[in-house]
Amino acid sequence: MVDLTPTELERYRRQMMLPNFGETAQKRLKSATVVVTGVGGLGGTAALYLAVAGVGRLILVRGGDLRLDDMNRQILMTHDWVDKPRVFKAQETLQAINPDVQVEAVHEYVTPENVDSLVQSADMALDCAHNFTERDLLNEACVRWRKPMVEAAMDGMEAYLTTIIPGVTPCLSCLFPEKPDWDRRGFSVLGAVSGTLACLSALEAIKLITGLSQPLLSQLLTMDLTRMEFVKRRSHRDRDCPVCGNSAPWRYSQSQVMETTSVANK
Repeated sequence: MVDLTPTELERYRRQMMLPNFGETAQKRLKSATVVVTGVGGLGGTAALYLAVAGVGRLILVRGGDLRLDDMNRQILMTHDWVDKPRVFKAQETLQAINPDVQVEAVHEYVTPENVDSLVQSADMALDCAHNFTERDLLNEACVRWRKPMVEAAMDGMEAYLTTIIPGVTPCLSCLFPEKPDWDRRGFSVLGAVSGTLACLSALEAIKLITGLSQPLLSQLLTMDLTRMEFVKRRSHRDRDCPVCGNSAPWRYSQSQVMETTSVANK
């Protein structure tokens, strides 16, 4: 396991005071690589909290340029960056906040051509893309390569969150076999809502990496932030799921399942 520098010991001192955390958990964070897709109000904010927590390597994936109507929620951005590739500004901001974290920027959307290499290069993924085409690709690749994935999405004042462990929990296709219509320019968004979900998403990833406590496994957390209502709903794997079901192209032995769930023990 990697060692912590004197600077890191001081930077993370307050979180290492948490019960069942300490230097061991901090070293696990430093050893981890997390791929974050989307890098907007949700993904960018989640990446921020992973960076300040000390995740050793972040891979940020997002094509396209920053728009002015992104600025109500994308806290890694600055006004002078409008019409420029947002992922490079996110990289710059995170590196300035915590130079001890390695941040890589991939100025691409998630595609069939790049998804496998992205997932294979990481220990886990945060699914924060703005459409279900990218989400489905990432879900399938995480199942294929046995990588955990934190799944988070919001629309208006509502949001959901869960953690997917291939071979253990339902995958995204189990949860949403029929995909909702999604207008990436038309959905409403308040920055505080995407920020709330982003913090919870980062916390799920930190739990999974460190073993601090139990993440949302086979539980879908739904949120209505208009009423401040939070509900945990039990979810189940679909045996007929084309991605992770009994007839899927990739099925796991018990030893492979155990390997998938051992992120916190690396």
